[in-house]
Amino acid sequence: MLALALLKDPLYRSYWLALFTSQMGTWMQSAAQGWLVLLLTGSAERLGLVVALQFLPSLLFSLPAGVLADRYPKRNLLIFTQGGMMVLALLMAFLILTGQVRYGHVLLFAFLYGALNAMDLPVRQSFTVELAGRDRYPGAIALNSFGFNTSRLVGPALAGVLIALFGVGVAYLANALSFLPLLFVLRRLPLGPRGEEGDGRWWREAQEGVRFVLEHPVVRRVVGLVLFASLLGMNFQTLVPSYARLVLGLSATGYGGLLSSVGLGALGAALVMAFTGRPKPGRLLLGVFSLSLAHLGLFLPYAFLVPFFLALGGFGMISVLINANTLVQLSVPDRIRGRVMAVYSLVMLGTGPLGAYLTGLLFERFGGRLAALLLGGCLLLVGLYQLRPWPREPNPPA
Repeated sequence: MLALALLKDPLYRSYWLALFTSQMGTWMQSAAQGWLVLLLTGSAERLGLVVALQFLPSLLFSLPAGVLADRYPKRNLLIFTQGGMMVLALLMAFLILTGQVRYGHVLLFAFLYGALNAMDLPVRQSFTVELAGRDRYPGAIALNSFGFNTSRLVGPALAGVLIALFGVGVAYLANALSFLPLLFVLRRLPLGPRGEEGDGRWWREAQEGVRFVLEHPVVRRVVGLVLFASLLGMNFQTLVPSYARLVLGLSATGYGGLLSSVGLGALGAALVMAFTGRPKPGRLLLGVFSLSLAHLGLFLPYAFLVPFFLALGGFGMISVLINANTLVQLSVPDRIRGRVMAVYSLVMLGTGPLGAYLTGLLFERFGGRLAALLLGGCLLLVGLYQLRPWPREPNPPA
């Protein structure tokens, strides 16, 4: 297995362990943010607005970040983005722990944190290929997804306990501290190669990545499918806290448990990919139908089934993301990898603002169960349409 072989590489192992620690803190903060907004406002729509603002910067910064990733050493760019997110988390922890936090602070934090994350994602995805190598990249994707989803499983549950015992601010503080190992490891990694110097006009260089996505038949279809899956079926940051508090009336501990159900399903998908190897379009569609069924299941008036359907949703979400990411990465030339992954990130995260607000708005207008039914039904139609034959995949670039 490529994933296990990568763990034997001391350079990649140290990076992966540090990244896992950081992701654990990120999921703790994500759980805390949803709970904090509901404590401050009691509104699913306002929570949707916060999540939307966190994803909105992807529309502004993803493409420029892709150009930077192809021009400059990715390690230095990651130190900047990861360090910036650590400072923001510290500031929010201070505001919460001193009792000064307001809803407006959460909105501003969400936008600034989202801006750094929008720059971080395409750089980090390209850096993974650079560090692991193209031949070992499917293993790196499986290994990173395993770490990401293990943290998604454990982080929210731990956050629920911390929130119940010490309050929301401690979860933000834990996230700030979790960046330290990754920053330390990044400073010890080799600088990496510089890319080709551009003509100084980033939008012209970004257009090359956009053209590749539009002209490559498999990549175009994969990215289009991710667009609708992200818009309709991956808004768990809005869906889960709203459903937990406004439909089921759960405590912070129960809310953390539901988020961990999503993480458990996601971890299962990561393990399946780790053992099954190369991604396939069929597995991508399986993820879409799993997301649809998960949302449709939340319409049922049986609270004991909610963890099962959320786990199914987590399985579907990661099945979509792993297969889509790897299909795109294995189809793109190295010289424009950052720009193409920026387009992918733009689509995946850029639909977040509309999807998050749409989910919150449907909750407000129709209630949680009917909102889930509408989202799941629309996603089912998308999956049925995508059952038509897929184009033959061109030979991967050298």
